[in-house]
Amino acid sequence: MATITFFGAAQEVTGSCHLVNAPSLGDVLLDCGMHQGTRAKNLVSREQFAFNPTAIDAVILSHAHLDHSGRLPSLVHDGFAGPIYCTQATAQLLPIMLFDALSLYESDLRRENRKRARKGKSELTAQYCKDDVLNVLESVKPFAYKEKIQLPMGATLTFFDAGHILGSAIVELTFEDNGTSKTLVFSGDLGNKDTLLMNDPTMLEEADIVLMEGTYGDREHKSLGDTQTQFRDILHTAFEKGGNVMIPAFAVGRTQELLLYLGKLQLAGELDNWQVFLDSPMAIEVTSVYDQWLPTLDCEGVKTLCTGEQSLLKDFLSTLHLMVAAEDSMAINKISKGALIIAGSGMCTGGRITHHFKHRIWDSRNTLIFVGYQANGTLGRTLVDGAQHVKLFGDDIIVKADIETLGGFSAHAAQAALIEWITHFKTAPQVVLVHGELDALDALANKLAVEHNINAHIPILGETISF
Repeated sequence: MATITFFGAAQEVTGSCHLVNAPSLGDVLLDCGMHQGTRAKNLVSREQFAFNPTAIDAVILSHAHLDHSGRLPSLVHDGFAGPIYCTQATAQLLPIMLFDALSLYESDLRRENRKRARKGKSELTAQYCKDDVLNVLESVKPFAYKEKIQLPMGATLTFFDAGHILGSAIVELTFEDNGTSKTLVFSGDLGNKDTLLMNDPTMLEEADIVLMEGTYGDREHKSLGDTQTQFRDILHTAFEKGGNVMIPAFAVGRTQELLLYLGKLQLAGELDNWQVFLDSPMAIEVTSVYDQWLPTLDCEGVKTLCTGEQSLLKDFLSTLHLMVAAEDSMAINKISKGALIIAGSGMCTGGRITHHFKHRIWDSRNTLIFVGYQANGTLGRTLVDGAQHVKLFGDDIIVKADIETLGGFSAHAAQAALIEWITHFKTAPQVVLVHGELDALDALANKLAVEHNINAHIPILGETISF
């Protein structure tokens, strides 16, 4: 009997990690992601895997976001030596993501060990190092969408476009189990159909079991048109106030969408005179990868805006400034008005955006715009929830900047789109909801039960189910 055990993203949004076992498949991990938010606060110290990494035969990676890929180096460090299957674009993004995460991790570890030394405590040892990241990258096996991949024990793997970020995939696994052919579909993160940049998620029809994300299972997003109008109006109001705008954005996906929307506003003469600062070396590198794949992305959204030699980094947004060096980032602090700053991290858990907060969040002339999901326990969630003071670099700082949230820019499908995707299956598969906070998953499960007679299961961490 085939089984799935849930080691992450069970009643939470981050840490995607699901172990599938079957005789003709072996032990295969679907994703191996980092936890972010409340559970991540104390993870500089050793976080043990709840399974034996040496027993894992392969990893199938849905996409490059760290909450799906970030623990791969630790997995290798602890003995995993198998292949890592992913799409071609994910293989290009992965080194950027993992080396950036390594740099942040090593910095956090040094800081923590200095604190421990002052208290007379022993040093923490590293969970992984540069060699482990290199070994991960050597293990990557990239494939195209819709290519049939024969796995060593006889199973077949196929990736389909999930429309979430560049290279994001819906995973389909077909294998024999006690003489019966079974198909497992893992949605990964499903994209929002109402975007300019990404293709719509692929609709599938056949499966015995489906693991589906439910990040926004309890709500709908504003339409793209309404969101763009709101974005324009917020920017115009902020410009009239004579301040600056700060936008925390994920380096992969959200930043590229933002550049496209800002370029569209500029082409329409609706961007005022904002100087746009992309203050993230990682996002700049990621965007250069996106530029290579622009012809494969949403035809209606991209090709009518990017023509000839234009790309998201070149000749598309005339006021775009790329800030790579730390001194370039610090120089933005000298600008008193008219600066629109896009920086990471997307949930404000670190990175250059927190430095910009320190210099600007106490000034009522400034505006902070959230354009992505903020997980529980993150600084971003604290600000969205209306905090009046925040702790930054040891200082208690008052929050006087305007706080705005634009849900329509989400890269995740909302409730109606999730229901549309799962009800497209014609084989009445077993449905399991993952990658969402419990309230969102409960709302989605209730809607599926009442309106579509689908009894979805919501697993707890560590639970094993058979199918």
